[in-house]
Parts: sequence; structure tokens; C-alpha cells
Amino acid sequence: MTTTLLQRLNISLPIIQGPMTGSDTPQLAAAVSQAGGLGMLGCGMRSPEAMAQAAAAVRAATGKPFGMNLFVLEAPRPDAAEVAAAMDRLAPLYARFGLPPEAPARWCEDFAAQFEALIAARPAVASFTFGILSAAQVRRLQSEAGSFVIGTATTPAEALAWQEVGADAVVASGMEAGGHRGTFQGDWEGSLIGTLPLVPTCVDTLKIPVIAAGGIMDGRGIAAAQALGAQAVQMGTAFLACPESSIVPAQRAAMAAAQATDTRLTRIFSGRPARGILNQAMRSLQPQEADIPAYPVQNALMGPIRRAAAQAGDAGHIALWAGQGVGAARALPAGELVALLAQEWRAALQRLQA
Repeated sequence: MTTTLLQRLNISLPIIQGPMTGSDTPQLAAAVSQAGGLGMLGCGMRSPEAMAQAAAAVRAATGKPFGMNLFVLEAPRPDAAEVAAAMDRLAPLYARFGLPPEAPARWCEDFAAQFEALIAARPAVASFTFGILSAAQVRRLQSEAGSFVIGTATTPAEALAWQEVGADAVVASGMEAGGHRGTFQGDWEGSLIGTLPLVPTCVDTLKIPVIAAGGIMDGRGIAAAQALGAQAVQMGTAFLACPESSIVPAQRAAMAAAQATDTRLTRIFSGRPARGILNQAMRSLQPQEADIPAYPVQNALMGPIRRAAAQAGDAGHIALWAGQGVGAARALPAGELVALLAQEWRAALQRLQA
């Protein structure tokens, strides 16, 4: 089944590797693209220099199209008292890992600088989450970088907003998806729509292609998403288990043992709702979750703890981002996984046609 979207992206399979900031690698993106899908680089926490290096590494490994993803953010100006209270809250965790309780020099990368680096990198696809671009920014990407622009939406209204600023396609991200929620309109709890109702509603609302995301782990899921009207799928958790991802052994072990009932939505690691495997840190901080500062302040304050826990092999204090399909993850090399997904997808299409 060749769709308009596949033709425009110049890929042979309706499989997009989800951008996983902090966990994906140029090797993963290149392997997925080389196998016929679309590899993605999660660049939300990469500096402009690191973005350029990562893009160059993908191009050195494959001549196929790939994409880059950014978080749409404004630099925060948190209240000093709020930061002090957040650091007091985290003091036991800093002490656990022998870390000095110091506020970071900055809270996040500068989005304006990242945006210019994205234009300079000229990826085939530029995708975004956490917010929305202006129409002028979308036009710059399309005209100056030649990039196909994809927005992330968790509601039909957000999807329509992306269409109105000129995006070329939208990822409809269901609540089953792992990692951060991309909600940028309304409250996040009211935006917890499952993939099954979200995708067809977005398809019926939009004139541009819809990409389904959330809980899709095998070829049957790809065929099901297409039956709902999606022209492709975006899969994150499925590729997180690949050896090319950068997750540490403790996270691999946690993923291998987890089932759908083991994931939760939490703000404790970053200040933005995100789905991950339930662990000790989530349990201990959950009673104080309502008081946690918003992303990226909490994310920056938790960064040293997450890094120290990863180095120590302590899965209880790592952000174990994973979707509800985590129990179906297969630890295969990315190219082999894409080939298997394609085989399963074609078999599912044949069954549906029969």
C-alpha cells in the first residue's frame, strides 16, 4: 500500500521511528532509514552543535531520508522560591547519589538557536512537539531547508491548529504512547485520547496526512492504523529495545520485564506528563507531584539524578519512558525489526483483504 505520504517522504514503508530525545542515536535513525522506514533524531535536548554532528553521522551511514525533532519551548523564568522548594524536595535523592544540590546554569537549550541549526541541517523531515510553530516558521523550513514539516497533536483541535499554520502532516499521538505527552492546548488530562478514537477523528478533520502513534508495536498495529485512515505510523517503544538505542542495561532489563499494566503517566521526572515504567522514584515523589515545577525546570533539576542512577545501574531512579505496548517490544537490530514489521504488516493486509 503506497500512500501520498510515502511518496512525499520518499520511503517505501509506512514506518517512522519515533524521536526519543536522550535515547535515540544516529545509528538507530540510519538503520531504520536504510531499511525503508524513516529514522528520526530526537533533538530536544541536543545543542545546535550536537544537532549538526548527529545529522552528519546519519548522512555518513545512509543516503536515505531522515528526520529531526525539536521541542517547541520558551526559556523559563522560574521564581527563586519555586526552585528552592523543588531542590529541597529532591534533596534526599541528591544525597542518595552524593550529588551537590546546585541549580543548573541554564534550564534548557535555546529553541531559536536550535531552529536555525535545524534549517542548516536541512533534514528531509522536521517534526515538533510540546508546542506549535508560527506559519512563518513553517514556511522557512519548507522553503529554506526543503523540509517536510510534521506537528504532534494529542487532540483533533491541536491537529487542526497544525494544519492551519501550514504543516505538511500531523502525528496523532494517543495516550498509550511512551514518553512525554505533546499536549499544547487545554489541560493534559482532558487530552488523554486513545489512538483508536484519535486517529479517525483527525483523519476526518484534516486535509493533510495523519500519522498514528501510541501503542503500535507490530505489523498488525500498522495495518489497523491504516484501516483507521492513517497513512503511516510512528513507533517509539518498539525501537527503544533495539541495540542501536542508547538506553542503559538497567532500562533494558526493566523493559524486558514490563507489561502494559506497569506503565504510568507522571510529572516527577521532568515536570511534563510522560508515560514510563513505574519505579521507586515515581512512587516516592507521587504525593508531591502537584507541586513540581513545569518542564524544563524539573527536568533540569532531575537531570543529575537520572544520570547518576543510570551510571549506578539503578533502574529505580531512571526515567524509564515506555508506552503501553512495552510488553511486546523485541530486542532486535533496527534493520531486522523493520523487515519483520514489514512482513507482519503485509500479512495483516492480506488477512484484512481476504
